[in-house]
Amino acid sequence: QRQLVETGGGLVQPGGSVTLTCAGTGFALGDYHVGWFRQAPGMEREGISCISATGTQTKFVDSVKGRFAISRDDAKNTVNLEMSQLKPDDTAVYYCASINMLSKCLSPSDMKIWGKGTLVAVSS
Repeated sequence: QRQLVETGGGLVQPGGSVTLTCAGTGFALGDYHVGWFRQAPGMEREGISCISATGTQTKFVDSVKGRFAISRDDAKNTVNLEMSQLKPDDTAVYYCASINMLSKCLSPSDMKIWGKGTLVAVSS
């Protein structure tokens, strides 16, 4: 079965850093664009970053631009989200998802395969 699994979440202090990993199983993640999404308590799920299948194009929403970085490693069949300068407002369940159309890579309703999410709690 084609699946995505997010790892790396946990409790982190404000101003700290954490790297999340999205691992594909049952298919080549490198064949798809991959987006990262988050859902804070009481909020709607939002796209925050995505990377093209080739790794040559990336997108970030303004709220994370300059603080987060996205990358991929086809040899490991993974996509990473490096988060730094974390704020309490970054607290959310973080999800990765795959899509075939790059222009829609930050649209939750258009993503095809989703991971189950990993919680990042930013608190002192």
